Amino acid sequence: MKFIDFGFDERLLEGIEASGYNEATPVQEQVIPMVLAGKDVIASAQTGTGKTAAFLLPLINNIISSPVNHHSITALVIVPTRELAIQIAQHMEGLSYFTPVSSIAVFGGGDGNAFVQEKKALSAGADVVVCTPGKMLAHINMGYVKFQGLKYLILDEADRMLDMGFYDDIMRIIHALPAKRQNLLFSATMPHKIRELARTILNKPEEVNISMSKPNEKITQLAYVVYDTQKIPLVKFILHQKNFSSVLIFCSSKISVKQLTRDLKRTNLPVDEIHSDLEQDKREEVLMHFKSGRIQILVATDILSRGIDIDNIGLVLNYDVPHDGEDYVHRIGRTARAAAEGTAITFISVKEQRKFAAIERLLGKSVPKAEVPEQFGEAPLYNPGVSRPGAGGGNRNNMKRPQKFSGRISR
Repeated sequence: MKFIDFGFDERLLEGIEASGYNEATPVQEQVIPMVLAGKDVIASAQTGTGKTAAFLLPLINNIISSPVNHHSITALVIVPTRELAIQIAQHMEGLSYFTPVSSIAVFGGGDGNAFVQEKKALSAGADVVVCTPGKMLAHINMGYVKFQGLKYLILDEADRMLDMGFYDDIMRIIHALPAKRQNLLFSATMPHKIRELARTILNKPEEVNISMSKPNEKITQLAYVVYDTQKIPLVKFILHQKNFSSVLIFCSSKISVKQLTRDLKRTNLPVDEIHSDLEQDKREEVLMHFKSGRIQILVATDILSRGIDIDNIGLVLNYDVPHDGEDYVHRIGRTARAAAEGTAITFISVKEQRKFAAIERLLGKSVPKAEVPEQFGEAPLYNPGVSRPGAGGGNRNNMKRPQKFSGRISR
């Protein structure tokens, strides 16, 4: 289905065309007509399926097409992180470029000038406000936020917000809003607590489910079973074997991010790092350089596992096994976007084998294990049944030898 078939305003269609969109994704095909019809929606779809445009496009169109109170906030989009708030605001700016719709991102970590701009927009009125819960609640508590004309509430990555402990903040914000409004809830997963939240805030919602919790079939998945000491040499080996368009490496700790980045820089690779120790301005600068291609390799903590919107990431490398299956799906979902193909590689240390086996059970299949090249020494067998790191014995029928692998990765 083409975007022109939704009956959008011509000014919005100009923004869609300028943004390079043509065909709607499945989640957009289902959600957009529901939003245009004024219905509440609860939607689950795996990362990279176009959820953001699924609510921004009909939202912009509705604001253009119907009377709004220009001295109030018309639509409130609540998201879990400042990175996602910035990304959605940028997406909004591109799609609404040829329309009169105004928008602002409200999030923590800014300077005094940002606060002044936020206060002005929230007190004078803005069409669309994209915010993180804590910062918005702080503004509300100061008494100047104008919600009397609000028509739309969108919760994006609702599961993530609940995992981060934002439930109470979200409910305080909702209690400050007009009771009569259209509500949209988007979540990558749909656990019981999300359905409880939906019952609390949604009114007879339409439900959309798009292939959640399974990786994109265009992602080539691969794993190496390694000792911790083999990880950094193997990263260097992989990065020198193929010139990927861009590479995103996830580490479980800031210490690992800093150490790996330092070692890669010593080999003159175009690499930088992003984690919570960096000031917000620096994080935005690094992310901008990565998006523009000035940095080819980005090493990050899970701060970027959701929300980063870059279509040409050729390789996602899990330096450490993600915490659970959902995190794994979100991490590797950063590649193979926008109809492209991609590669996802995971390093599995001895102590992480049981965790990765649980991820494979969620996926419903085994991820192929590649053989660590001989120059890095002997590697451990994949034996998630062993109860402790380095333990011998066990049922040898559970042990799996890695597949022979040339070291070259084809896309």
